[in-house]
Amino acid sequence: MSIYQETVRSLNGEPKRLSEYAGKVTLIVNVASECGFTPQYAGLQKLHESLSSRGFSVLGFPSNEFGGQEPGTPEQIRAFCDSRYHVTFPLFEKIHTKKGAEQSPVYKALGDAAGKLPGWNFGKYLVGRDGALRAFFEPDVTPSDPKLLSAIESALAEKA
Repeated sequence: MSIYQETVRSLNGEPKRLSEYAGKVTLIVNVASECGFTPQYAGLQKLHESLSSRGFSVLGFPSNEFGGQEPGTPEQIRAFCDSRYHVTFPLFEKIHTKKGAEQSPVYKALGDAAGKLPGWNFGKYLVGRDGALRAFFEPDVTPSDPKLLSAIESALAEKA
C-alpha cells in the first residue's frame, strides 16, 4: 500500500491528500516544540530546502504523546516553527502515533510497514517515490546523520 493514498488535515485544518507527494521522496517526522530534539527542526528545514528541487519533502506531524511536549494550538505551533526555525515544509494537524482507536492511519500504515512506531518525538520514516517505506530512523538520528543522508540519496536515485 502506498502511504500517498491517505488523506490528512493540514495544520490549519484543511483536508490534504498525500497523493500530492506521489513521485517524491518524503521524510515523515512526528515533531514537537518542547522536546530535547526540537532543534532538529533546523536540520529538517535545511534538508527540505536543499533537496526539494530533486523531488524531496519533509512532512511534519505534531504529536503531544511523548511528555506532553507539543501542547500548543495549531496557531501556536505555526508561530513557533516560523519564528524559531523558519519552517517551510508542510505541517499537519496533531496526530496520535501510538496504537489505539485514535492512531493516525498514516502512522498505522507506517508502523505496520516498519514493524516499529516512534518511541519519542522526531522519529523519521523515509518514504520512496512510490509511497512505500524505505527506512525508519530513531529520534536520535539527526537530519545530518550520514546514515539518513545516504538513505535519502538512495531513495532519490530510484525511479518513480
